Amino acid sequence: MSQLDKKLRGLLEKAGKLEGDAGTELLAEARKQGRPFTEILVKKGVAKEPELLAMMARAANLPPIDLNKLAVNKEVLESVPEDIAREYCIYPIDRIGSNLTIAVANPFDVLKFDDIRIITGCQLRAVVSTAEEIEKAIGRGYQRESESVDGILGSFDGADVELKEMDLEDETTDLASLSDDDAPVVKLVNKMILDGCNTGASDIHIEPFEKKVVVRYRKDGSLYEAMSLPKRMQNTITSRIKIMAKLDIAERRKPQDGKFQMKIGRKAIDFRVSILPVVWGEKTVFRILDSSNLALDIESLGFETRSMEDYKWACAQPYGMILVTGPTGSGKSTTLYSAVRSIAEPDINLVTVEDPVEYQLEGINQVPVNPKAGLTFAAALRSILRQDPDVVLIGEIRDHETLEIGVKAALTGHLVLSTLHTNDAPSTITRMVDMGMDPFMVSSAALLICAQRLGRKLCPNCKKRVELNKDALLRLGYLEADIDGGQEFEIYEPVGCPRCNNGYKGRFALLETMRMSEGIKRMVVDRAHIADIKKLALSEGMLTLRRCGLLNAMRGKTSIQEVEAVTMAD
Repeated sequence: MSQLDKKLRGLLEKAGKLEGDAGTELLAEARKQGRPFTEILVKKGVAKEPELLAMMARAANLPPIDLNKLAVNKEVLESVPEDIAREYCIYPIDRIGSNLTIAVANPFDVLKFDDIRIITGCQLRAVVSTAEEIEKAIGRGYQRESESVDGILGSFDGADVELKEMDLEDETTDLASLSDDDAPVVKLVNKMILDGCNTGASDIHIEPFEKKVVVRYRKDGSLYEAMSLPKRMQNTITSRIKIMAKLDIAERRKPQDGKFQMKIGRKAIDFRVSILPVVWGEKTVFRILDSSNLALDIESLGFETRSMEDYKWACAQPYGMILVTGPTGSGKSTTLYSAVRSIAEPDINLVTVEDPVEYQLEGINQVPVNPKAGLTFAAALRSILRQDPDVVLIGEIRDHETLEIGVKAALTGHLVLSTLHTNDAPSTITRMVDMGMDPFMVSSAALLICAQRLGRKLCPNCKKRVELNKDALLRLGYLEADIDGGQEFEIYEPVGCPRCNNGYKGRFALLETMRMSEGIKRMVVDRAHIADIKKLALSEGMLTLRRCGLLNAMRGKTSIQEVEAVTMAD
């Protein structure tokens, strides 16, 4: 009788689940069949698996874990060789530096922990699972290439995933071009998509290399490897995706862009597809556009009070231009959609022109750009302005013509919202002038210029508080008033646990807002240096991206490392 079995039998007897010699008989049966005692207990109906897991976790004072919901990086699995994992019945879950988190079936075996600590050279953090779940996880995680597809598809039946033909273009999808032999590929692509949606990923990357195809998900702004597939499946996977997105299967030398919609459970989710030729084939990236995750309430965006006031003030104006700037993937569209939703009323004619239309909003006139048909941003804007709009949203200003039409629309009684690619709010003025706009037109049209970034939130379950002295806080960019103002500093750093992604879980927006005050307008017309404009904006109360980040770090929402990673020093 093992130490774990003895302990578990005692816990069950104490809980009244086993009486008399029942425990001894079940142990004998487990030894005879060569199966874990926990598995026999579940089969015989003595207790359900979650009950057993909870009992062991309470007794060992360790958290339980459901291994079925985890996708472990290859680098983490390499921390523990497969034969060691099977011999000791453990499964590596996460690794941060020299700290390794492992799932164990027997949390009471101290000697086992010493052995694993020596083998891996890591400090261990243990969580509890059952032996059979660990065996299954080892089978899934340490899969060989020849077995990888079968292992990935194991329990996936695809019943909840369906390609919605009616929401695609007019021509029909040639599903007949996939033979019966390709059916596993259809199932595999559906599983990639379903897993990506279920884990909250924003993008799915399918990347071909010399001997394999790697699938990675972007979650909370960071990429992590989800699965590795045989090289032989590369072309069939790409062909399947091209069929779904109505792209040319025969074209492999040029980039292609497309979209499709899938019904996942009861939700219809849109996917934007980009295919790019690379050295070892074609790389595919899905952008997941799940409108159910779209925050349409300005208050829910979580901006700083000053930034929120500026943004709501601008949205309430009858005419002028609101610009939100930042790199791709910084949440600009979500911020603009929140403004659209707050402005939209039955007596307002609101029209958007986008490339592509990312989220379909009920009650809003949305125009998709189609350059092949001659419907560019500029052409669409000309037609929109002849339709008596009150508010116009331009998905992105890319050229002088679009900018000129947008500025003139703002000067002729329309509220115009759009995006640009610049690093901060003040430099947007320089960008607009460089694109050919007269400084007087810029100063007259613009109401508010914003710069946005997304930062990762610290996991509330594992974040660790750190103490910093006053000098260190000042070097980081905090003000004397922050430190001596009486508010409590709660600076935390990421740790990492099974519930998060390397210490972070979820993202939040940082917004730098610059109102076009009379002083700033005069400086723009006088072609003042951008540093001087920024200095004046700061004196008027503008919060920079770095300042917004530091305030969030001070409240324990994010870490100093994350703030320094996503913002520039002032």
